[in-house]
Amino acid sequence: MTEWLLSIEGTETGHRMALILALTAAVLHAVFGALQKGRHDPWLSRGAIDASYGLMALPVALFLVPRPTPQVWWLLAGAFVIHAIYKYLQAFAYTKGAYTVVYPVVRGTGPLFAVFGAWIVFGEVFTPVQWMGVAVLLAGIFGLAAYNLVFLQIARDTLPAALTLAVMTGCFVAIYTTWDAYGIRAPLNPFTFLAWFFVLDSLSVLPIAAVRYARMADRPAPGPLCLRGLIGGVIAFGSFGSVMMATRLDKVGEAAVLRETSTVFAALIGWLVLGETVGPRRIALMALIAAGAVIVETGG
Repeated sequence: MTEWLLSIEGTETGHRMALILALTAAVLHAVFGALQKGRHDPWLSRGAIDASYGLMALPVALFLVPRPTPQVWWLLAGAFVIHAIYKYLQAFAYTKGAYTVVYPVVRGTGPLFAVFGAWIVFGEVFTPVQWMGVAVLLAGIFGLAAYNLVFLQIARDTLPAALTLAVMTGCFVAIYTTWDAYGIRAPLNPFTFLAWFFVLDSLSVLPIAAVRYARMADRPAPGPLCLRGLIGGVIAFGSFGSVMMATRLDKVGEAAVLRETSTVFAALIGWLVLGETVGPRRIALMALIAAGAVIVETGG
């Protein structure tokens, strides 16, 4: 598997595989976000998810992949800090605002800065057509956020704080996308970075989740919480692992933009699972997001 992935880097096959991986990450990331925003406290949900994927990744990191070099250890340390800040900001945002308001702002801010990050770090350049696609996609994402802001009468008193946290979270999405792309390209075997990333990343929220759980007067039953964590852990492997691998196989900027079609799937989940409202205007905005992603992909 590793040899085949290495052999298709920078090829047309690699480009197609990166496309598949980025879109897979989009679907799974929307599911992942809904799991964190579900009926449990977001901190507890994230703690359970992180514990699950850390335990699952540990034997892979210890026994199935080469040891990280000193350079990779430094990159992993940086990834730990960046992802920890991202997770703290996102959890705070979810405690302040509705999922369908917070999520589009986060995902709309991220790709814009990620494209600039890919240009600065990797020398990637978008064509004028691709920039038009980015504009169309962002118009759909921020239009969706604006629509939700105007028409959803949910937690109106905390919306300014939620939107501020969402923008800050989106900035860290761009930072971790660029950093992770650099990190996964550093070792010869990309699974070295992936496995150890999940092991280390699982430690950042656990202390907060444990303290919150201990202080709760009405604690949720551990069974459903652990089940949510197990499901979320598996989804996290597919979501974060897919987009990281996509950035190794092909352009970072394109992968970052295509992943943000997750906003479409998030809106559908918000409607079908969380009971949030979807109408013709939101459907049209979601179509804009999808159209923007298609333009970016075909305009390269």
